Amino acid sequence: MADAVAYLRSQIEAAGIFVLFVDNLGSHHTEVPVDVFRGFALADDVAPFVAVNANDSKGAQSFTMIHELAHLWLGLTGVSGRDSERDIEKFCNDVAGEFLLPSLELQQLDIGESTGIADAVQIIGAFAQARKVSGTMVAYKLHRSGAFGFAFYQGIAGTFRQNFLNQRGRDRELAREAGSGPTYPVIRRHRAGPALVQLVDRMLGAGALTSTKAGKVLGVSAKNVQSVLQAGGPRLSA
Repeated sequence: MADAVAYLRSQIEAAGIFVLFVDNLGSHHTEVPVDVFRGFALADDVAPFVAVNANDSKGAQSFTMIHELAHLWLGLTGVSGRDSERDIEKFCNDVAGEFLLPSLELQQLDIGESTGIADAVQIIGAFAQARKVSGTMVAYKLHRSGAFGFAFYQGIAGTFRQNFLNQRGRDRELAREAGSGPTYPVIRRHRAGPALVQLVDRMLGAGALTSTKAGKVLGVSAKNVQSVLQAGGPRLSA
């Protein structure tokens, strides 16, 4: 599913939109939870931005990217993750849901409130995994189609969220025990995204940007700018 996220990001950036992944407010002690925001869009004619919460699941990140892209198509700046019942949020959710999973495919699922949340999570989870999409998105589309009410959907979404948090905790613990994981420059480069990193690299090479300002753009100190630029291979401006 990580490949699907990377592909979507590359296509959106190829259209001239910067895609950032935001994980915290400056340190690991200030991690941004998804109930605060899942993503936001900054509509700008020159430099439109989409930001995605890096602490979310991969399936949810794909959904958020398309959701925020719909905001940009409408020419609207917005934050997703709250007020999901607002008309504009419903519209952007529907666009993202239909893009990633055409409604026709939902006909394979026969799920209602009589199914029960536990069984619904299991059935939807297997269905979503086979298609590399978010289980929560599948549940939302079923809710929007009238299969079950909003409260039942929230129960399913909450279960998927807790399952994800449990799995992420186990994965992080295994990574700590193994002493593995990407380096800080690699992480920061990924968070900023190829399009923004390449732009900073070009502007530095042309003398149009100082290391201090480049650091602010990339979210690192000036002394770490070069390590971030070099983390992905040969420098573009070299």
